[in-house]
Amino acid sequence: QVQLVESGGGLVQAGGSLRLSCAASGRASSRYNMAWFRQTPGKEREFVASINWSANNANYADSVKGRFTISRDGAENTMYLQMNSLKPEDTAVYYCAANIAAAWVVYVETGEYEYWGQGTQVTVSS
Repeated sequence: QVQLVESGGGLVQAGGSLRLSCAASGRASSRYNMAWFRQTPGKEREFVASINWSANNANYADSVKGRFTISRDGAENTMYLQMNSLKPEDTAVYYCAANIAAAWVVYVETGEYEYWGQGTQVTVSS
């Protein structure tokens, strides 16, 4: 079992920055791929970014490329999402996810992740 806890959400003005954190604990904490998803009311949860367990392959949704950076600290079992140049359309609940699977595959679907955090709210005002 893997437990994920997000933090770092909040209210920020458009153009501002936030850094989200996801602390992982449990089974073989460093040997899993991780990702960020986000969801707004009435919409499907959507992929934001992912990083594999060896931290040598990061992938991003087109909507956040060039603005968001995903990273992880293996020693601390923590994943981060640095969000810059935030836009009102980035407003959502952001979820951390993890799976134990091959590191060379890019996983972008919610069904490909078996562990989820509770989510953290990010609100970007215009």
